[in-house]
Amino acid sequence: MRISYGKLRVPVHRIAADDVLACEVSIEVLGENFLPAYTEGDNSQVVATDTMKNFILRESLAYDGASLEGLLLHLGRRFLDTYPVMQAVRMSARELRFDRLGARVYARSSDDHGVATVEPDGTVRGGRHGMMLLKTRGSAFTRFARDEYTTLPERGDRPLLIRLDADWRYAGDAYVDSRDVRDHLAATFDDFVSESIQHLVHEMGTRLLADRPELAEISFTAENHTRDPVGEDGERRVYTDPFPAQGLITLTLP
Repeated sequence: MRISYGKLRVPVHRIAADDVLACEVSIEVLGENFLPAYTEGDNSQVVATDTMKNFILRESLAYDGASLEGLLLHLGRRFLDTYPVMQAVRMSARELRFDRLGARVYARSSDDHGVATVEPDGTVRGGRHGMMLLKTRGSAFTRFARDEYTTLPERGDRPLLIRLDADWRYAGDAYVDSRDVRDHLAATFDDFVSESIQHLVHEMGTRLLADRPELAEISFTAENHTRDPVGEDGERRVYTDPFPAQGLITLTLP
């Protein structure tokens, strides 16, 4: 029997001077010490998930760093120190993105955002999810397999719109700003002429790992959201939404 329990998506908004760290924090508690709650209805060792919520909120105040990864490491250590009954915990967080508009003013954004996880074995992972990247030209898709079911025309140069999640495993104790990773990936997208999304994400990952020794592994989950062409007049072209099903491409590079 394998068991776990925890608290999901605890909203944390911490303001230090005029800086904002906002996220949703989740904890998963692992181990067999809570088995009697399942088999016998014995809750004597159970730390209530409402207690976990309060713990996350109070301990977030004690964290003096600015990264999701650092916050999760702090919270995980404090949970294990405070509650020895917890054999292991998995901590994760999703950034609630606020973009600075001035010295003291931010705008809430629902666009791409940072994520982080600290595994029970201490492995730290970061990521940037929900990136929607559009390139106007310099992307192709040709010479693919064709049969009686194929209707897609070859496109030697097309606008390419992708939704991209990037996740990485750290090589040590140095962490990277997920916004910097996003900008690095976008720069590769801008100057690399790709023959497919597979070709593109491989180049993105290869360049990123070469430039950022802090990262030991990078994984991509990409969806093709390219619009369908309607018409053109000279350099002006019009597109519309495609059939509501996206192509999926994944890649992990060590």
